[in-house]
Parts: sequence; structure tokens; C-alpha cells
Amino acid sequence: MNTIAEYMTETFDVQSDIACLPLVEERLFCFCDEYNLVDAFPIVSTATLHAVENAIVNRNCCNAQKRVHLYIGTWGKGIFVEVADDGDETHDNTSQIDWQSDKMLGSEIFLMHSLADRVIYLDEGRTVRLEFVIGGIDTTLSLTRTSVLNTWLSHINQRQPVA
Repeated sequence: MNTIAEYMTETFDVQSDIACLPLVEERLFCFCDEYNLVDAFPIVSTATLHAVENAIVNRNCCNAQKRVHLYIGTWGKGIFVEVADDGDETHDNTSQIDWQSDKMLGSEIFLMHSLADRVIYLDEGRTVRLEFVIGGIDTTLSLTRTSVLNTWLSHINQRQPVA
């Protein structure tokens, strides 16, 4: 079994198709399992799958000719995932996005920012880097994440927009 200090990076691409999301989830689980980070898997996978879905639907416009590129790796404090797309739109600043008018995009970005410890937009918004601190999450952050997920799930179940 590898340790987190090895700074391993894995890269892979998926077709810009929602049907490929289970492949992404499987690769994330294998990576977390190999590095003994299975406890982090639910948070990492939820944020990452929403980033990938955003890349497929909103950036690549479900064009099967386009790809979504993923880079999964470890860094000094935890795990990171970079999601890059072949889309034509650019969102280099989330403050420019109207979360109320585009509820789906807003929900995806809301979850990425709520679950990741740090979100960085690169390449004029074509790449999002999600960073997750492992072993350094305090009780307050854990409770905040739980609350955010519970609120989000209750809104989804009631089909209400996420505020």
C-alpha cells in the first residue's frame, strides 16, 4: 500500500457523456483505496462527480466528440483532483455566475466549493482543481460539510432551488 507522501498522480480521460460518470467514480475509489483514503472517498467523489458533470453538460455541451480530462493525485496535505474540459465557454470567476438563474450549474459549483477545502480555477476556467485536506479536518468543518450535504439533499428531494 502506498502512502500519501509519495505525491502520486494518475491521469485519465473520459468521453463527454453522463454515462461515463460511474467510470470516474470507480477510478476515484481505486485511487482512494490504494492510498488508504477510503474515508475521504464520499466527499472527494461527490465534489468531483459534480465537477465532471459540469464539464460534460455545461462546458462540453454533451458533445461526445469532446473529452473530460482528470488528474488525481496527492499533495503535502491531502488529495487533489483536477477536472479539465474541451468546452468553449470560460468561467474564470464564480462571482460572474448567476446561481439563481442557472440552478444546475449553481448546484454543482455550490457543492464543489462546499465540499472541497480549496477550489482553484485554472486555464481561464477550463480546469478546476479541487483540494481536500486529509487528516486535518476539524469537527467544525466536518459538521459544516454534513449540514451542507443534508440541506442540499433536502432541497433536491423537494425539488427546490439551492439558495
